[in-house]
Amino acid sequence: YDHKKTRISTSKLNEVLLPMIEAKPPPSNKGKFIKVKYITQLRDTQIPSFVFFCNLPQYIKEPYKRFIENRIRENWNLTGTPINIFFREK
Repeated sequence: YDHKKTRISTSKLNEVLLPMIEAKPPPSNKGKFIKVKYITQLRDTQIPSFVFFCNLPQYIKEPYKRFIENRIRENWNLTGTPINIFFREK
């Protein structure tokens, strides 16, 4: 229950995850490169939900979503709870 109620600030998410994403960016698709602008956590949700704002969200595949989920679980103790990850256009 405590893991489900974890709230991570936008500044902390961006400070930790953006360098990881720059080091291992999403694979390009059809010669187009995906750039993640910033990350935020949605408020008032039952499950921790994160929104990644990027230029081409339709090209992000499931393996990269799992990579992001694993990095979130490593940095913030969210074991045993589901995580929602959304990619939206900025």
